[in-house]
Amino acid sequence: SIRIGNNVNIQDGVVVHCTFEKSVTKIGNKVSIGHNAIIHGCEIHDRVLIGMGAIVMDNTVIESEVVVAAGAVVPENSKLERGGVYAGVPAKRIKELDSRLIEGEIERIAENYLKYSDWYRS
Repeated sequence: SIRIGNNVNIQDGVVVHCTFEKSVTKIGNKVSIGHNAIIHGCEIHDRVLIGMGAIVMDNTVIESEVVVAAGAVVPENSKLERGGVYAGVPAKRIKELDSRLIEGEIERIAENYLKYSDWYRS
């Protein structure tokens, strides 16, 4: 199954997938998934930013308040712990998130895409 929370934006070209009888995909609230990312059979908690072209593989858990950099590859069975920025192939924690990144990037992007969706309703 694929479950998507509230205030989630899944941008152009993203693939969200799961594996039958192996892995489900759960996406929390206020999650932004950048263009051409692949989200495959993983659990993404609240307030997460997945960069453009990133790949997140089966049975990975991404805790709240995490940034996955553009182009990062998160291998199967990974656990990305709260409050970090992860980058590279394979993805590794490269720095800590501060309030500026949480509010200025994760929150801002999620709120902006909500605003953009309102333009189409008008």
